[in-house]
Amino acid sequence: MTTTTRGFSAAGLRRVRDVLARHVDSGKIPGLVALVGRGDETHVEAIGTMRHDGGAPMRRDTIFRMASTSKPVAMAPVMILLDECRLRLDDPVEQWLPELADRQVLKRADGPLDDTVPARRPITVRDLMTSTFGLGMDVTTLGTPIQAAIFEQAIWSQGGEPAPEPDEWMRRLGTLPLMYQPGERWQYHISHDVLGVLVARVTGQPFEQFLRERVLDPLGMKDTGFHVPADQLDRLPPSYAPDPQSGEFIVWDEAVGGRYSRPPAFSAGGGGLVSTVDDYHAYFRMLLNQGTHETERILSRPAVQLMTTNRLTPEQQTVREALARDNVHVSFGQGQHGGWGFGMAVRTYRGDYASVGQFGWDGGTGTTTYADPDQQLTGILLTQVGMSTPDPARLIHDFWTTLYQAMDD
Repeated sequence: MTTTTRGFSAAGLRRVRDVLARHVDSGKIPGLVALVGRGDETHVEAIGTMRHDGGAPMRRDTIFRMASTSKPVAMAPVMILLDECRLRLDDPVEQWLPELADRQVLKRADGPLDDTVPARRPITVRDLMTSTFGLGMDVTTLGTPIQAAIFEQAIWSQGGEPAPEPDEWMRRLGTLPLMYQPGERWQYHISHDVLGVLVARVTGQPFEQFLRERVLDPLGMKDTGFHVPADQLDRLPPSYAPDPQSGEFIVWDEAVGGRYSRPPAFSAGGGGLVSTVDDYHAYFRMLLNQGTHETERILSRPAVQLMTTNRLTPEQQTVREALARDNVHVSFGQGQHGGWGFGMAVRTYRGDYASVGQFGWDGGTGTTTYADPDQQLTGILLTQVGMSTPDPARLIHDFWTTLYQAMDD
């Protein structure tokens, strides 16, 4: 452990480690890898073990299921297409995604699937990029006909059933009505998976191939992708979804033979990536550097600014804030940032230690990745414990608090 780090105090970094170790020592979090970076300084902690009953220690190069922290990375290919004028923000998407033409919209979000009115206008690229195209995951409407249909059709790509290949997935999506009019309301997740299909159809390449050629390879993100090669599976811990009542460690996904052990039928930009702390640090550093990595430009400066500033109208933002604020028992307090850019949360008010303008996101598998332009700070915390209990969320909260208190300037 270094004793002096520019921008961090030695005592502050000790507290980061002590607080993280306390969570592992509690028995609720088997292991974690955390990275904090500021300017050119990087500090990494790998604590605990790969399995809840012991096994190999966590290492800096341990590979994790990123879940929804995939979203900020999977958005970059769309921004590249905007930069190259192969897409425009206000183009209707139906020329590439005819499955989304001529939409019907539910009269009531909790109503029967056949009680609809026509959409007032086509769905645009902007609607998909701001998660306002009219359909999404909504914890407040679970059990309604439309949310049940999303699960039954395996449109929720992170659910129990793996999603089918992209054309079949789009076909199924096209059989459902929208919950809200295009552009009306912020809704979570599904738009990100649609964007992956859009990228593939615009470029004529599989989404993962375009992502790799234009984003992952130039950034040196060699351990990031939609599956883990067989000879690297020993670096992937099991993913646990603890029993909400007893806290017992239930394996949601095993490494060998699990859902990440082979290429998926559907490369889900909304939640399908695996990665490491160093790979994600490269990506978020690129965003902090306004789109450049070393001597190479990945995204234009305006593209990064668009992604990382709030894109929601006041009405949309009210809904987004209420979803986090009024469902703390579901989200364990995650998501209280205010705004949303393209593919990530953006802090629009000072609600905790983080600065206004901080951007990034959290993942249901126990991951969190943010960057703070004001403080030139990045933080990445990866665990193998899903958000079925409050424990990983509390760890994430404590990580961010200790990261910010460790700053010394």
